Amino acid sequence: MLRVVAHITAKPGQRAALLEAFQANVPAVRAEAGCVEYAAVVDADGFGGFQAPLGPDSFMVLETWESDDALKAHARAPHMAAYAARVKDLIASRAIHVLSAV
Repeated sequence: MLRVVAHITAKPGQRAALLEAFQANVPAVRAEAGCVEYAAVVDADGFGGFQAPLGPDSFMVLETWESDDALKAHARAPHMAAYAARVKDLIASRAIHVLSAV
């Protein structure tokens, strides 16, 4: 199993539009062979100093993949290329972390 954590920061004021495009792509990703989890998450309210907030323009994508091959196929999927083209002008930055359990 591989876990992916992606920290996405939208250009100011564009997070809602970016999340809308992300959510539209979710069914195609979840239908991919080897996809266990694929979801966007934002700051939970009410935790004050307990958490390090992402802020109003950022969100995280949490992914779980059954194998290296499944994740590599996901990266090459046509719907991911279409999604990337659709959102390229909405994204300020992104950091993708591919993780394995120890």
